Amino acid sequence: MSSDREALKAAFLQRHGLGAARRQPLTGDASTRAYERLWPADGPSLIFMDQPPRAETPPCPPDATPEERRALGFNAAYRLASGRVDAFVACARHLTGLGLSAPQIVAFDAEAGLAVLEDLGDGLFAQEIAAGRDEAPLYDAAIDALVVLHAAPPPSLLGGEDAAWPLLTYDQLALTMASDLFVDWLPKLRPAFAPGAAALAEWEAVWTPIRARAEAEAEVFCHRDYHAENLIWLPGRAGPARVGLIDFQDAVKAHRVWDLSMLLHDARRQVTPEREAAGLDRYLAAHPGLDRDRFLSDYHALGALNVARIIGIFARLVVRDGKPKYEGFLPRLWGYLDLCLADPALGDLKAWFDRHVPAEARR
Repeated sequence: MSSDREALKAAFLQRHGLGAARRQPLTGDASTRAYERLWPADGPSLIFMDQPPRAETPPCPPDATPEERRALGFNAAYRLASGRVDAFVACARHLTGLGLSAPQIVAFDAEAGLAVLEDLGDGLFAQEIAAGRDEAPLYDAAIDALVVLHAAPPPSLLGGEDAAWPLLTYDQLALTMASDLFVDWLPKLRPAFAPGAAALAEWEAVWTPIRARAEAEAEVFCHRDYHAENLIWLPGRAGPARVGLIDFQDAVKAHRVWDLSMLLHDARRQVTPEREAAGLDRYLAAHPGLDRDRFLSDYHALGALNVARIIGIFARLVVRDGKPKYEGFLPRLWGYLDLCLADPALGDLKAWFDRHVPAEARR
């Protein structure tokens, strides 16, 4: 970290009465953000977020055309927030306004890419379950939080005057970028998979109607990264508020099954078919007006897209970013993908994988 950046951070903390707080670096993730835990002289611990504002390509302007988005880079085309602190603040305010447990914002400077947040603790679902806690109440509460989130009409603009952020639709271009991560990056990790022009044309054809359904039925606020390492168990709170939410700054307006797939097709820990079925049944019981068969068809179709997307992302993390641990998650993802493709409605998609992805690439 440059001395200029460190000086900026120290001055920010000083302005907000935290200059004397003890600072403890926290383990990073796969992003350009860094976190510290702050220990003020009095009061509870806090989280200090550091997101250098020019560390990534720019986000998507709300009125940008597809061509303009591609020219701006991956974040704009894919409708990612580029780590922007104002996106995090705006989404957090929306979530807490619904009674859900996103971190309260103590202080922020969007231009500097700095924020101080409520500390929700270290009780990540994945770690709590690994330590022996019964997973059922955690997953039930995570489903209930989605029920609350999906019941609220998604606003087109989140936050307030000091941190307004558009809630854009997970549209055809973004969904195409998502699905194409698979064919762009898996061949670099698994050379046995080498789709030619004809296979790529078929790939586009089988996904086009699925992506069209996803965009046409984009009707809820979608966290977009809703899984057991982004959910924090808060047993001292009640109901859905027991689920602490983080890493939601890339939120979009999307199909309601997307976050369910993120939760129940979790790359980092195995979700059993029984737990998956219980989660889907709980969500559907809260939405008696939904057509169950159509809902499950969408869940399997967009679940397949989501899992293929994550396979592509993890291949990229291994090949481009030198992070070999992500290769270890791939067998689990292939298992989830096989379950999605077992839906008879996805026969054409399953046939594409059977024809073009050899067994030695599915590992």
